[in-house]
Amino acid sequence: MDDSTPDAPAAAVTPMMAQYLDLKGQYPDALLFYRMGDFYEMFFDDARAAAAALDIALTKRGKHAGDDIPMCGVPVHAAEGYLLTLIRKGFRVAVCEQMEDPAEAKKRGAKSVVRRDVVRLVTPGTLTEDTLLDARRHNYLAAWAEIRGEGALAWLDVSTGDFAATACPRPLLGPMLARLAPRELLCAQGADAPLREMVEESGGVLTELAGASFDSQSAEHRLKGLYAVSTLEAFGGFGRAEIAALGAVVDYVEVTQKGKLPMIRPPQHEEAGGTMQIDAATRRNLEITRSLSGGREGALLQAVDRTVTGAGARLLEARLSSPSTDLDTIRARHDAVAHLIENRPRADALRARLRGVPDMERALTRLSLERGGPRDLAALRDGLAEGAGIAALLTGALPDALAEAAAALSGLEDITAPLEAALVAEPPLLARDGGFIAAGHHADLDEVRRLRDEGRGVIASLQAGYAEATGIPSLKIKHNNVLGYFIETTATHAEKMRRPPQSETFIHRQTTANQVRFTTVELSGLETRILNAGGRALELERQLFEGLAAGVRACAARIAAAARALAGIDLACGFADLADAEDWVRPVMQAGGAFRIEGGRHPVVEQALRRAGDKPFVANDCDLTLGEKPVWLVTGPNMAGKSTFLRQNALIALLAQAGAFVPARAATIGIVTQLFSRVGAADDLARGRSTFMVEMVETAAILNQAGPGALVILDEIGRGTATWDGLSIAWATLEHLHDANRCRTLFATHYHELTTLTARLSGLLNAAVTVREWQGDVIFLHEVRPGAADRSYGVQVARLAGLPAAVIDRARHVLETLEEGDRAGGARAATLIDDLPLFSVRPPAPAPARAAPSAVEARLREVLPDTLSPRDALDLIYELRDLLGPDT
Repeated sequence: MDDSTPDAPAAAVTPMMAQYLDLKGQYPDALLFYRMGDFYEMFFDDARAAAAALDIALTKRGKHAGDDIPMCGVPVHAAEGYLLTLIRKGFRVAVCEQMEDPAEAKKRGAKSVVRRDVVRLVTPGTLTEDTLLDARRHNYLAAWAEIRGEGALAWLDVSTGDFAATACPRPLLGPMLARLAPRELLCAQGADAPLREMVEESGGVLTELAGASFDSQSAEHRLKGLYAVSTLEAFGGFGRAEIAALGAVVDYVEVTQKGKLPMIRPPQHEEAGGTMQIDAATRRNLEITRSLSGGREGALLQAVDRTVTGAGARLLEARLSSPSTDLDTIRARHDAVAHLIENRPRADALRARLRGVPDMERALTRLSLERGGPRDLAALRDGLAEGAGIAALLTGALPDALAEAAAALSGLEDITAPLEAALVAEPPLLARDGGFIAAGHHADLDEVRRLRDEGRGVIASLQAGYAEATGIPSLKIKHNNVLGYFIETTATHAEKMRRPPQSETFIHRQTTANQVRFTTVELSGLETRILNAGGRALELERQLFEGLAAGVRACAARIAAAARALAGIDLACGFADLADAEDWVRPVMQAGGAFRIEGGRHPVVEQALRRAGDKPFVANDCDLTLGEKPVWLVTGPNMAGKSTFLRQNALIALLAQAGAFVPARAATIGIVTQLFSRVGAADDLARGRSTFMVEMVETAAILNQAGPGALVILDEIGRGTATWDGLSIAWATLEHLHDANRCRTLFATHYHELTTLTARLSGLLNAAVTVREWQGDVIFLHEVRPGAADRSYGVQVARLAGLPAAVIDRARHVLETLEEGDRAGGARAATLIDDLPLFSVRPPAPAPARAAPSAVEARLREVLPDTLSPRDALDLIYELRDLLGPDT
């Protein structure tokens, strides 16, 4: 076959290279992993790109059109690691496998090429392997469709089957992408630059499809066929754009998986307003699932994650990313957490069971794609078995959420029984390795295994039988490469075997000088079975595996429901453990605009202080109830805790609506429909935006969108420009939030002039973060109290940060002069500023005279503490005491 032939002449194209070029032409935008024996090979531009991305050697193979053909390759057994690297770098990979045994190709002729075909297109949004996925994060594939001005977004986690869609006009696409963080977004050809920027900001890649993929009529037929229904109304009231987006997702998955669709759950219709609206800037500022550095460390998700299963962790991330706004749903989740806190022994027993639950969702998906193995079947067996044990623990009076979960985990014995009977305790990863079907499960498999593993014993048993039947003790069964198995005896004894009735059983094969060789029909058949036993055992196990996998696929909906139930129980247990360990309280959730927090704390900062061994977190109250004083103007110095106070109240609202208890002594919260945060400073140089421009864009988004149900936190509006410009912008923004948006707001500022607005704005309350001065130093108390701060203590904070003493002294002098000028006003202020001496001509402050060292001080300066033994140290103390002289 051509795969091993020498290089062809420069002008010729070998059959193998012709096959490669044909397959590559079908996938021009993907790297082609071309299977050649134990390697995936890449050629031409694919080889150059892959060699650079994977940092592997670039070689060559033959010539094409007179030039060397660049080539690189990766071993098949290690391919997943290389795939992960390529996917993370934005590549798509077409995996081309050998579709027949090379021996079959050789039978067709020396120049025949092994038949190959692409079996899968690997893209960032269609991964299913555990090694390519983060077990604690969803991996979404999303599609955005727009039909006659109506936009919609659909998203699917191929690895778990979670499928949903919602109406999504263009202005809401950015916040939705920030919430879901899809690895891949599908859209119709002709995507504009703003759409590409939104996808890049969310950390995904954009894939453009032909317009036919988004045809709503074709999409509807596609979805009806997938779920074998005559109408989609049972799944929700989907609009045409939503149907188009859903259909595009299914079409793309079918193309990339070469027609093998995974288990895709019926799509969920997410109603507008069903979850808290959180834009990308707010998610970034509040560090909900990722810290500003980009990792989990320091994020809210990391601080509150007490789940013990991958599915539970994914559910936690989803809940934090999209807190519910449905009052009944939130209360039901709180009921489950409260029950587990009140029944700690039950909760501990549940968590012990949950630790043994594998990732059933992803195992089920791999089996539905015919990409699974025996270990995936074992994962379902073990997970459902643990689920039955968990259901047995959930007895008596239960909250609705736990009762529904227990029901989903019960009555699955018809699924687990075949798996428990068929599988060994620890099966191998791949079906082709064999050895995963338990002994005693299948009689034919046990027989071929006996022949494979105990062939000599079977032959010895047959030999003993023949010796007894013929009365020839010296009869032997032997084997050689020419005759295979044969019966051998001496010429004298052979005469017995040639006479009836032995001649009817024994068939003469060969006569040598001293021996005569026979065979029997039984021995010939046994020989065939022994030689084929290994292959036959693997074939039988493969058939049994397919039967078990088919049975699992037939029950996929029930298994998926059980997996979701386990994830929900895990999350409820995690929230209960968190609340119990951290002293969190159940919030009182209600409709309307209440927002009363007593003794609120920042969950991430509090844990960080505890780990560092610092003083405990200072709790603070907050009351933003609509109709009372829903807007707080917070003043105080930097480092005093204003930003922490703002963020903690936003996070308390988010946690409450995600179904968790909250870090406070008490909390009463009216549903927050929108959460906005403008905290911190950052520029966007790639789009030509300064720090101040970014601040203004984010502020504009809040003022244009925030409604009565919103919670807004704003920090230092206007600080990125000139003082009077900034003050005027902050002033107007605060008035707009109070008079036009009419929402619950925390507004932190250093513009103390704004505190006078309380006389004009009835819903505005001044609050200050308190500090104390002591001998020129500032002490932060981190307490928020009614009232206004009279100064910012910026110079004191600068001194704590380590600015040179000369700079601090100069700053104090300038500040005192400016404050005097401000009090004087008019021309007097300008004169004072003009009269300031230049920094360069100010003489340095003279160093204070140093007194002569005392005898004790002089002796201490001679001591090297690291060299002192305990006895030496004691002696030193006595010596120093003597140097002090007698007591007076």
